[in-house]
Amino acid sequence: MPKAKQKKQQSLHKRHSDLAMANKQLEKLSNGIFASGELPTFSEKIKETDQFPLRPNKLEILQINVGYMCNQVCEHCHVDAGPDRKEIMTRETMEQCLEVIRNTGAHTLDLTGGAPEMNPDFRWFVDEASKAGIKDFIVRSNLTIIRANKKYYDLPEFFKSHNVHVVSSMPHWTRGKTDKQRGEGVFDLSIKALQELNAVGYGMPDSDLRLDLVYNPSGAFLPGDQASMEKDFKKALLEDFGIHFHNLFAITNLPISRFLDYLIASENYEDYMYSLVEAYNPAAVKNVMCRNTISISWDGYLYDCDFNQMLELKVASKIQHISEYNEDILNNRKIIISQHCYGCTAGAGSSCQGAVAN
Repeated sequence: MPKAKQKKQQSLHKRHSDLAMANKQLEKLSNGIFASGELPTFSEKIKETDQFPLRPNKLEILQINVGYMCNQVCEHCHVDAGPDRKEIMTRETMEQCLEVIRNTGAHTLDLTGGAPEMNPDFRWFVDEASKAGIKDFIVRSNLTIIRANKKYYDLPEFFKSHNVHVVSSMPHWTRGKTDKQRGEGVFDLSIKALQELNAVGYGMPDSDLRLDLVYNPSGAFLPGDQASMEKDFKKALLEDFGIHFHNLFAITNLPISRFLDYLIASENYEDYMYSLVEAYNPAAVKNVMCRNTISISWDGYLYDCDFNQMLELKVASKIQHISEYNEDILNNRKIIISQHCYGCTAGAGSSCQGAVAN
């Protein structure tokens, strides 16, 4: 099986780019058209609809990033993940997460990366979290990892044995658009992985083994209607490859990390921010992921969401690390926001679970 051939692209971190530093990204998001008043800041916008400050609701999901290591270097990756990223969650930090899992009211464990499966303790962690009482597992897989190495070939069976909900990246149903965003050869490997997931029951009609796909645009534009795109994806993948899946999540690219780098390099930054602000939907604010989720980084620090994690915006609480976790105190915090939050509240809104507004 041929391996996916990545473009000669390295992470921002490896390139020593200014935008590898969270403070440089936040400077860009705070200055220019926002500092001048040409566009309202996100806090100003949600004040208009009496939704400031944002506060959490009941905690339902623990989203844990088990490491930035990945077998791909995708063009718009907000994690800036890749083979050259060595940050990885240790078993000690996983043990601290497990202690929280045993005592929290959260019912869902959402594992992400990088490629979370590349963490050497990934399977152990899933096993132990299952014993600790987690009922709903989400693993965010890039699909190609399933075919990247023989040691991953049995992942579909492993996922099945724990009834893991697999959420898979799939930019398009065509080879050209997928490979443009994720690297040459990614489409073919993704199709093979989806077929293998189908073969063990994932994504099949009436199956309880959930298989969802994630779409995010390949350029400086917002995603279209999620329901319409889902129909197109299902029709194309079934007709061309016999592939079934349950739902499509349409996710807006947030202007951070590699996508911010792309926007600046392509001179689309200001136009894209105008698009996000003009598409602001106050109804979407009610259901964004930061309201019911805590994000835990590879080194155990706590964030309101995965995007804040990448901007190093820790929770506004005296409790900032998994080792000192206190849900009652955390539930009284204010959610940290900046201009990137427009991405989760544009149009129908989107977060890690796709469209959020009714």
